[in-house]
Amino acid sequence: MFMLTTHVTKGVKVFRGFYILLFFALGLAACDKMDDEEILKPNGKPATAAELSAGYSTVFVSTSKAYDNPADWVQGSLVTRFNLGDMAYNDPRVSGEDAGGGLGPLYAGFSCASCHRNAGRTRPTLHTEGGSGSYGFSSMLIYIARNNGAYFRNYGRVLHDQSIYGVKAEGKLKVEYTEKEYEFPDGEKYSLLTPHYTVTEWYADSIPPEDLVVSVRIPLRHVGMGQMMALDPDELTRLAAQSNYPEYGISGRLNYVTERGKQYIGVSGNKAQHADLTVELGFSSDMGVTNDRFPEEVAHGQSQMNGYSHYGIQITTREMENVDLYMHCLGVPARRNVTDETVKKGEEAFYKAKCQLCHTPTLHTRAEAPVLLNGTRLPWLSSQVIHPYSDFLLHDMGLELSDGLKSGLAEGDEWRTTPLWGIGLQERVNGHTYFLHDGRARNLVEAIMWHGGEGAVSRELFSRLPKEERDALITFLESL
Repeated sequence: MFMLTTHVTKGVKVFRGFYILLFFALGLAACDKMDDEEILKPNGKPATAAELSAGYSTVFVSTSKAYDNPADWVQGSLVTRFNLGDMAYNDPRVSGEDAGGGLGPLYAGFSCASCHRNAGRTRPTLHTEGGSGSYGFSSMLIYIARNNGAYFRNYGRVLHDQSIYGVKAEGKLKVEYTEKEYEFPDGEKYSLLTPHYTVTEWYADSIPPEDLVVSVRIPLRHVGMGQMMALDPDELTRLAAQSNYPEYGISGRLNYVTERGKQYIGVSGNKAQHADLTVELGFSSDMGVTNDRFPEEVAHGQSQMNGYSHYGIQITTREMENVDLYMHCLGVPARRNVTDETVKKGEEAFYKAKCQLCHTPTLHTRAEAPVLLNGTRLPWLSSQVIHPYSDFLLHDMGLELSDGLKSGLAEGDEWRTTPLWGIGLQERVNGHTYFLHDGRARNLVEAIMWHGGEGAVSRELFSRLPKEERDALITFLESL
């Protein structure tokens, strides 16, 4: 038995006892009933299993808002809370303590949407501005550490390259790329960009380059966040035990992280270094907005923070849970063109290149309802067949992609398998095709050809495919 509090108006909470329990009983019954019903597409025809990326959370939208639609089960009071979360996610925050205030003094972006435009990946300023952005956000996070893995006393783990008026940013990132040309065995040429990072305009200590490790992460797509939080941990554990293909040099493993004094399987983040959607951490570190979990300003203790450390809590847990709910409730775009012959050939090529050994096509969500950060449960995400094309495990991706930083159990060269659902709509949603953790790949071909370590087998098998099959594989990925 569990209880749900329904938000009628902002800041007002009503408990409805029996009626709430009845509401959830009906909701769970609806989920059971839906198991026997066909899911219809907008044209009235039944959806096929191949099209249903996320079970009942699949949405048949392929516009620039494809990542930013609620699942169909978001109804009633959930709609109100979804919209409140959407506003808190999108609305720019400003400095000061008025409504929508709390930004800074140091930050990376002025809202969730400044980096996750349309719940996707805002075009990285790495390519548009050569590093840190000049319009109040940089659409990236800059992790820094010493060569021995320790943090710098005046900076911490994240370099905040944006600041409010009167405060100096911790530093500014610059990137230069070297481009090298390669060719496939059949003679078709491609090239890869290697980034080289430097940090300038340090607010305090000027860190010598020889003692500085920099890891840049561009935003992740917020597709399938609810399903990710509902993943069956037993299935992930079995995957880790079975993900051992010595003939291909592949052996994935779980990342375990400790949060709030408990150990969890990590699934969120480039290195599976988080067990939740990091809403509270995002408001604190990314925007400088204090909350119950992180009540101190992100730069607390810095000399320039005098006068900025006594504002108190700037966003409530209830408000943050609306953002958490918004992200959980986002629908996952349906696959497109599943009967197209080129897409079918590309799927065959996907398996020929052994991509499925890490980009696992099908997983399941657990029977237990996910619980949001303030206690709300979402039973509609339970017991679903989903197609994320990821095993959510850590894999050694080779020295060339190593960032030299450890996250939980993840070593510098280990990265979580990126879920591929929705990837084919990124250009439509966000206007660019930069991929990998730092956006160095300018298209999907380059992303594949950066695969090293355990991914090298797929890179080599892909490169040996005839051009027609390589192109078809890319078309298949664009259908996801």
